[in-house]
Amino acid sequence: MSDPATSLIPARVLVVGGGGRENALAWALGRSHGVEAVWVAPGNGGTAELAGCNQLAIAESDASGLLAACLELAIELVVVGPEGPLAAGLADRLRAGGLAVFGPGAEGAQLEASKQWAKALMVEAAIPTAGYWPASSRDQALAILEAQARPLVVKADGLAAGKGVTVADSLQEARAAIEEIFEGRFGDAGASLVLEERTEGPEVSVFALCDGERLVVLPPAQDHKRIGEGDTGPNTGGMGAYAPAPLLDDAALEDVRQRVLAPTLAALRARGIDYRGVIYAGLMLTPTGMSVIEFNCRFGDPECETLMPLLGPELAQVLFACATGRLDLAPALTIATGCSACVIAAAEGYPGEVRRGDRIDSQLASSDSLQLFHAGSQRQADGSAVTSGGRVLAVVAQADSFDAAFAAAYGGLAQVHFEGITYRRDIGHQVRRS
Repeated sequence: MSDPATSLIPARVLVVGGGGRENALAWALGRSHGVEAVWVAPGNGGTAELAGCNQLAIAESDASGLLAACLELAIELVVVGPEGPLAAGLADRLRAGGLAVFGPGAEGAQLEASKQWAKALMVEAAIPTAGYWPASSRDQALAILEAQARPLVVKADGLAAGKGVTVADSLQEARAAIEEIFEGRFGDAGASLVLEERTEGPEVSVFALCDGERLVVLPPAQDHKRIGEGDTGPNTGGMGAYAPAPLLDDAALEDVRQRVLAPTLAALRARGIDYRGVIYAGLMLTPTGMSVIEFNCRFGDPECETLMPLLGPELAQVLFACATGRLDLAPALTIATGCSACVIAAAEGYPGEVRRGDRIDSQLASSDSLQLFHAGSQRQADGSAVTSGGRVLAVVAQADSFDAAFAAAYGGLAQVHFEGITYRRDIGHQVRRS
């Protein structure tokens, strides 16, 4: 009799997306048991040079092109990285074509694509979260704000590339954020919004790999959203991260599973949604207990770059088992001991308008304990890499302690240069002793 786990090994894998998260996923999947080849579409300047990785010049929004390529290449597992294609129904389209896809369909992706939808689900499932008020017009939102007579968090309802949230310190700032959203700064994502009570406390990210019924919880991570040292300045997509975040010990992580992740999956099933992919719970640890700030329907970035080196060679099997609804047959996902630290190198001007086209010079040699993942980069005809986005590179290191891991990450970053390079020197200040 054949071993059921053997049938869960995908030999040919496609990663959809072109950021640092997808570079890290392709790297980790390429190191997984039984994987013979990995493709990335459209990829970036790092995936283009990744050993054993093939790049496809197909946009992540081109569902027809991706489906045709998967069928031609006999792809056995598709891992969709970004939220945009998931919200647009890419996973649905590929599944309809007979493919195994790790990533929720459009209905499930509403966890991230609509904050109003996600908050309603949290209330329905009795998941701890801050009080909120939905608003579909400027006048309605301003009336709610005036009635509350206190600063609130203002969130564009839809996908806004991580930039649609304002944690207002004053009524004036909250009013300005409301005006900005309804004046069209975020396009269709700002057709409606959510006003939310402010909560205080450290934030932590928890990821669950789901097959529709069961889930596997990964080590918690903590990222750094602000552009400036000391956690100052505007929010970004993330300037660095570390894992496992000591904010949650094993008992607390099990509490998150029981009070947040399992009820969320059950609530999705109750709505008829077969959710196969990542549930990302962004938590705030308030003085009165944990509270869910938001859900995302994919791996966080840069948490993904931070976590992938800690995950064992069973990763492809586990993701394939999630995609096919057979997580109960998958081998246990081993997690390396020790710490992982990630520092992001961004382009000048980030998170606003950034300069592009600067040559990236790197003397950094990646190893089992030190990785260079590309995000906003592309390869030129001569083989050189140039900057092409806001967050350009992620340098990630693993060691027995956070001090050693961050020392290695910053040491690696010192071997990388491009004009206007911007990075924080205090990533991990919460856990570093030196």
